[in-house]
Amino acid sequence: MKTNDIKILLVDDEPDILEIVGYNLKNEGYNVHTANNGLKAIEKAIKHKPHLILLDIMMPEMDGIEACEKIRSTPGLENTLISFLTARGEDYSQVAGFEAGADDYITKPVKPKILVSKVKSLLRRLKDNNAASDAVSLGNIVIDREAYLVLKDSKKIVLPRKEFELFSLLASKPDKVFKREVILERVWGNEVVVGGRTIDVHIRKIREKIGNERIQTIKGVGYRFVV
Repeated sequence: MKTNDIKILLVDDEPDILEIVGYNLKNEGYNVHTANNGLKAIEKAIKHKPHLILLDIMMPEMDGIEACEKIRSTPGLENTLISFLTARGEDYSQVAGFEAGADDYITKPVKPKILVSKVKSLLRRLKDNNAASDAVSLGNIVIDREAYLVLKDSKKIVLPRKEFELFSLLASKPDKVFKREVILERVWGNEVVVGGRTIDVHIRKIREKIGNERIQTIKGVGYRFVV
């Protein structure tokens, strides 16, 4: 995919952020759309089907958390990459963001070079995931990486991107214990700083959808998938 074919939706209620960040992304060749609140973000996401959404948390009319949740539940947008832009660096807001289905977290003030680097890293994940076209059958569960789809007893289960990547990683080697630091590096990338509860939040959400029996906690070490 060519750079100018990649669509990015930038959402922030600060005009300076839209101008400066938008300029730097356009300068890299990306096709950039903007919105200044959560409601408009949803409208433009449905209209343009962006590959990546950079979404502020604190906004009028509808905040980023609610907008993210609605985007994740919109057909055709379930697997769109979403990274929050926020000045709130507390662990609880990170957890809330990941609970809502975010893929990444970028803290303000935004430094253009760092932001562009993170955007490129996120889009590489998108490319890598699209390149993986194998479907794996594990008992009554089928994982189709090409379709970004999980089936349990032939029933479709919708997992946001990060939940899918985490579940797919664990299921790639049944009974292997994946250490927490390995999971963070493989799923979030070692350039992303996330709160200590991030993995736990995603594991809990996966268990709610797949079942507790599939993922075992190895206390003090990590997690493993059981067929």
